[in-house]
Amino acid sequence: MYKQNLIEKIAQRFAVGLPDGHMVKSGDYLSIRPAHVLTHDNTGAVIPKFRSIGAMKIADPRQPMFALDHRVQDTSDENLAKYRGIEAFARENGVDFYPAGRGIGHQIMCEEGYAWPQTMVVASDSHANMYGGLGCLGTPIVRTDAAAIWATGRTWWQAPSVVKCELTGKLKPGVTGKDVIITLCGFFNRDEVLNHAIEFSGDGVASLSLSDRLTISNMTTEWGALAGVFPVDDVTLNWLEDRIAFVEKRGPVGVPSDADADGDSIHPRLNRQRLDNLTQQLLLPDEDAFYAKTVTLDLGSIQPHVSGPHNVKTMTPVTQMREGKLKIHKAYLVSCVNSRVDDLAQAAGVVRGNKVADGVEFYIAAASSEVQAESERRGDWSALLEAGAIPLSPGCGPCIGLGKGLLKDGEVGISATNRNFKGRMGSKTAEAYLASPAVVAASAIAGYIDAPAEFADTHLKADIRTNEKPAAEIAEVTIVDGFPRMIEGNLLLCHQDNLNTDGIYPGKYTYVDDFTPEQQASVVMENYDPEFGKIANNGDILVGGFNFGSGSSREQAATALKYRGIRLLLAGSFSETYKRNAINNGFLAIEAPELVRDLKAKFGTDTLTIATGIKAMIDFGKATLTADGKQYPLAPLGAAAQELIVAGGLEAWVREHL
Repeated sequence: MYKQNLIEKIAQRFAVGLPDGHMVKSGDYLSIRPAHVLTHDNTGAVIPKFRSIGAMKIADPRQPMFALDHRVQDTSDENLAKYRGIEAFARENGVDFYPAGRGIGHQIMCEEGYAWPQTMVVASDSHANMYGGLGCLGTPIVRTDAAAIWATGRTWWQAPSVVKCELTGKLKPGVTGKDVIITLCGFFNRDEVLNHAIEFSGDGVASLSLSDRLTISNMTTEWGALAGVFPVDDVTLNWLEDRIAFVEKRGPVGVPSDADADGDSIHPRLNRQRLDNLTQQLLLPDEDAFYAKTVTLDLGSIQPHVSGPHNVKTMTPVTQMREGKLKIHKAYLVSCVNSRVDDLAQAAGVVRGNKVADGVEFYIAAASSEVQAESERRGDWSALLEAGAIPLSPGCGPCIGLGKGLLKDGEVGISATNRNFKGRMGSKTAEAYLASPAVVAASAIAGYIDAPAEFADTHLKADIRTNEKPAAEIAEVTIVDGFPRMIEGNLLLCHQDNLNTDGIYPGKYTYVDDFTPEQQASVVMENYDPEFGKIANNGDILVGGFNFGSGSSREQAATALKYRGIRLLLAGSFSETYKRNAINNGFLAIEAPELVRDLKAKFGTDTLTIATGIKAMIDFGKATLTADGKQYPLAPLGAAAQELIVAGGLEAWVREHL
């Protein structure tokens, strides 16, 4: 019997329509019914998608959750009208709704029990990974998926390869979960875990607080992973116990399912019966489960680091940054990754008795209204204000370049957020660094990047190994009605790795709403190779490099190739968002890394687009590709993906299933 890891076991629970006896494994295309789906301000964009596919009602009103958090500082008539529209839609459809000011959606998902351990929960936001801190398989989706889930309760998911991350030892005093994930992003910085799911394990896990785990899981997104899941242990269960006690005292928040048959108020998700059931049915990975890679990290060897500027792959010890006395203009303790009670307490401990340096603006925002209330009760919030911090309302803001406090031209900022891409927090000429809340607070006081204490230089103990997957016999793949068992086509090689969506479909056309399919086809790949349109032929199979389709989420980067007559896409690997957009539009995107390496070796990389003259044949029943006299294995294309291609995409599939 196939041995499953924890990711596969959770996915097994939430997959629907599996053949009898099928054990979910990495690479499987699944139809999934997630426990919950979060949308935030982008609910306003999902609503017209939902209506355009002909849906008249939400399949399960208890499945979605709406939280307004991104533009909470925008009090313009236009934004307030948008917010009222989302609230009205929630009320009309009986969906749980959290207004602006309640907090960041990801934090509310945890606080209100939507992100429940060992369930699968999705969000139309890239930081859904955060739920893994609670042992919940949280992963992002795109807006079309959200509309599909509203309408049918379901969407599709390809189970990713899984990396085991073994944490050993204990963190030294003053070192935090933020330092752990900055270290992982900065040390393993060559896309080693791109599009994988991470399972954290090892004796070091028990020493990490729930808040540290949420921070680490949140930024597995920046590490390149699709999910980052911790095991459920006493730390998890004790946190849930405390949270249940809190909501019993507070009372439910007024969602439709809060009252039981006797009229007593019971929280529909955070309750003792549910906790008892979880405790009695804990999932564990099978002893001999396969992991594509194994990462090991000694927590005791970590020292605080600063990440950046401009990316999370560059890290510098904070002690070294201190010596350079890099002047800062702004400091930030905001966002979903590091604005919880523990984070605010760490920062307050640093600033007590001190003042923010002249010329520095120090912005703070709690992850939720409840976090702020608890921080106020403890005296941490007032300590930060007395030191000169500038409060913002609970929600998003500077982290995503919205609202007050953005970086201006030439400024330097240090932030306890999760992303520091050029221009994300303001001006493209500004520099943003990432660090822990304590380092951010110490820097705000010093006026330059500084450490809250003395830290000895340590030799980082970390390693990664790739595991050889045992040979397994591929069972015959069932082909659904209307899907071709075989596809043939000439291979067209575009070798470049990390080919982004702007190279595939120029950004200047993205918001031309009346751009026809023919026009899309005429400009596809023009930023990558102006000669592409002359070389490509209808029916060709395009072979890309690794991480094909990185960058923005524009759907036209997939549809334009489809309209150009490309039969299907092969690549060493894909940006997960690109793959979702392709398949959601009825366009196959299949990974074939060995083929890509062979073609690069044969044709080189001097020419951008090569008509190879090689005819390939894909046998979906046997999950193989034959080209140039060699046979390559492919991940089996299951019924969930086949149905989308036959239907012509996810929206058409939804219409068929309403």
